[in-house]
Amino acid sequence: MPNKNAHIESFHAILESECYRRHELETYRQAYEIVCQFIQDYNRIRIHGSIYDFSPYEYMEAIKQGIVTPKQIKV
Repeated sequence: MPNKNAHIESFHAILESECYRRHELETYRQAYEIVCQFIQDYNRIRIHGSIYDFSPYEYMEAIKQGIVTPKQIKV
């Protein structure tokens, strides 16, 4: 059910539009490297509006330093 996995469905849509469609993947190794790099960039560089326009890495650092309070996620 897509409604139960909204965050995962959203990530998969972003992965497809920003990674798969931008590269012509010819081998498994190439695909693995490109997807791994995308995930690293997604978590360390790409800003996310839902977490105060921080990257996930910056958000976790801001929580540790007490700059922001953790957002509550309702499941």
